[in-house]
Amino acid sequence: PFSSKVELALRLKGVPYDYIEEDLNNKSSLLLQYNPVYKKVPVLLHNGKSITESIIILEYIEETWKAYPILPQDPNDKAMARFWVNFIDGKCSSAIRKVAFSPEEEREKAVEEACECLKTLESALNGKKFFGGDTIGMVDIVALFIAFWLRPFQEIKGLELLSSEKFPNLFKWTDDFVSCSIVTELLPPRDKLVAHIKAHLSK
Repeated sequence: PFSSKVELALRLKGVPYDYIEEDLNNKSSLLLQYNPVYKKVPVLLHNGKSITESIIILEYIEETWKAYPILPQDPNDKAMARFWVNFIDGKCSSAIRKVAFSPEEEREKAVEEACECLKTLESALNGKKFFGGDTIGMVDIVALFIAFWLRPFQEIKGLELLSSEKFPNLFKWTDDFVSCSIVTELLPPRDKLVAHIKAHLSK
């Protein structure tokens, strides 16, 4: 999901790029050279220099390529978008990870925390198609893991976090978002995703 965010931003802006697949169990010398601190993907190489960490890369892409702005131009709206980016990338993703990896006796509390985060996002949408309005923006991009990864994850775990009954705005947003052709072309087939999630959860 981290690399997909970067790819989506580049595609929205019409920026051509080369994609290099990494095996994180056998990290290449190229990855270690360009991200020696965290040794993780994604890494964006531009003009011979590397940018790491997906949110920082998104900010760099926004500042470098002006076509299709993914952040609002108004300073207050931009600050609010950054607030939601921080909420989703920090508190929300952390709460969902807890659901995935917490011991059985702590699962119920973890689910409650994750649902509280989703409830907050439900209110933030407030009937809008996307978080920023009528077009995909940075908040939507950062929330891509909720739109595409969360529903198969909860099916695998036998949980209900996101549903049309509990969070109708957010549920509709996931459908609208992943049905956009530019997003659909980027995402892996669902069976491949399910296999990946199962393998990740079994570690």
